[in-house]
Order: sequence, then structure tokens, then C-alpha cells
Amino acid sequence: MWGTLLGCILIAGARIVDVSCATVRTLMLVRGKRKIAACIGLLEATVYVLALGKVMSDISSIPNIIAYAVGFSSGNYIGSMIEDKIAIGTIMVQVIPSGFDNVVEDLRSMGYGVTVVNGFGKDGPREVLDISMNRKDLPKIYGYFKEKDCNAFITVMDTRDIKGGYLRDITDRK
Repeated sequence: MWGTLLGCILIAGARIVDVSCATVRTLMLVRGKRKIAACIGLLEATVYVLALGKVMSDISSIPNIIAYAVGFSSGNYIGSMIEDKIAIGTIMVQVIPSGFDNVVEDLRSMGYGVTVVNGFGKDGPREVLDISMNRKDLPKIYGYFKEKDCNAFITVMDTRDIKGGYLRDITDRK
């Protein structure tokens, strides 16, 4: 019984590690971080082979199969949490303020490059603000709008690469 329990813990743990690695590796590839992705892939493949070997050594063991599945699903969840915490990459935040007047000046004084585009919504003319930034800065933007303009419409899009523009420190760090 203890051997089965230990085997299940090892299988689930290995799957959590390898699937978490796979999640982060995939996101690194999407963001153009090939060398980091390759290193993560080496660890991922090694752990995967070990976990699969343990399950295949006793394919009729239902506890092993359940541990494998639990590790897989948990690894997806934990991998996405890890990626959120490291927040690598850049994003484009698009904001449609609800009418607060000093938004552009405030954001620029906070060090963000802001491009203002005139738009027309269902209630008439609106300003659309495009802000390129590091992903790790997103909570600051959310906090600002929660305090100053809680009715602003905010969308966030991943960007793969940024060249030139006001925020040279983002592009220089690549």
C-alpha cells in the first residue's frame, strides 16, 4: 500500500513539474524567448519520460493512471500561475476612459508612452488610449483606473515584440 501511495505521489509530482514546464515553455516560445524555452524543454522531457515510464511499468494500475491525470491537470493550473507571477513580456493596453480629464497626462507622468486615437462610440466621440508596457506593470494600470476612473473600458493584448517609440527601456532590455 505505501509503495502504491509513494508511486502515485511521484507520478503526480513529476507530471505537475513537466506540465508546468510545458506551459511556461510554450509561453516563452510565443514571446520569442527561444533559448529559455529550449532549457525548459530539456527539463520537461526528462521528467515526462520518468513519469511515463513509471505509469507504463504497471499500466493496469488505476491509482497510477489517476495520479498521472491529476498531475497533468494540476500542472496546467500551476504552470499558468507561475507564468502570471514571472510576467515576462510586453503588452498593449487599450483604454477608453469614461471622461476623466487628466488620464493622458497622469499616465505619461508615470512613465508610460500613451498614443491617443479619436474614436466614436455609441454615445459619441471618445478617446482611445494605446499604452505599450511590460506585463509586470499591468497591476499599476489597473490600480490607477480603479482609483481614478473605475468605469474606463480596458482591454489587454499580448505583444510579441516592440521596436522604437517612447518606451526605449522596454526594447533595450531584449
